[in-house]
Amino acid sequence: MLITPITHEILSRSVVAVPPLARNADFSLNRAANKTLIEHLQAGGVKNIMYGGNANFYNLGVGDYAETIDMLSEFAANDTWILPSAGPEYGRLMDEATILKQRDFPTAMILPMTFPYTSDGLATGIRRFTDRLGKPAVIYIKADRYIRPETLASLVEEGRVAAIKYAAVHADPVKDAYLTELTQRIDKRLIVSGIGERPAIVHLRDFGLTSFTSGSVCVAPRGSMEILRLLKAQRYEEAEQIRARYMPLEDCRDEISPIRVLHDAVSLAGIADMGPMLPLLTGLSADERNRVQPVAKALFDADKALQETV
Repeated sequence: MLITPITHEILSRSVVAVPPLARNADFSLNRAANKTLIEHLQAGGVKNIMYGGNANFYNLGVGDYAETIDMLSEFAANDTWILPSAGPEYGRLMDEATILKQRDFPTAMILPMTFPYTSDGLATGIRRFTDRLGKPAVIYIKADRYIRPETLASLVEEGRVAAIKYAAVHADPVKDAYLTELTQRIDKRLIVSGIGERPAIVHLRDFGLTSFTSGSVCVAPRGSMEILRLLKAQRYEEAEQIRARYMPLEDCRDEISPIRVLHDAVSLAGIADMGPMLPLLTGLSADERNRVQPVAKALFDADKALQETV
């Protein structure tokens, strides 16, 4: 596992995969399946892997935290960046910071809070978390105006922000006043598009963000990495052609559930058996699986074909 501090070069070198977490029928960790998925990502060129919402870290108990993150670091190649998440509640943030401080992860992402919190209270939590961790953290913005731009800018100036995962959804990603203000106040090299392939072209082309996170990259890593390469080369029409392959699965994720669809899509594509989801989530229904399976398999097969051409 790569343990060097996060830099722009590390953020920009790879799509940031946000995989699900495989479990056995009794909800214990499925080590073999998790190893297979990490190796699948690495074989497709992915070097940045972040475990957060798709891995259901929201429902991960503090008592299981150390075992989980130790397993992930064990399976990573020497040049692969593994980033766990923490929180979102303040008590869990602090408890997990204590666990993380005893390990070599370059940082952790703070999961987004929905209720109850205030922008100033969130900033205090980030300050105390990074103090205990001894490192800057990745901030996950999942909703419009989640934190005031000036407050976040102050945290950046204090050296408490390693990166920002921007995932506020807008009907038209071009018209995003919040992201516009953030990029005016904060070095855009710190900001990664955080909503998968759908807005990635707009976010990198029009806002100058560094890279993008993806769940569907877990099914088709080579295509996502090719999109990033083409975007860096400003070959936007070619990037759009490859991005179109991801939209059927992204449509399923948006219409059913981003986390639940991705979890089962990895299994349905034949990559690894991800097993059940840790409560309080559940896997797809039979009808939903019937809808997702051909879409996931088609994306996986297209990625295999791309492998054969490079």
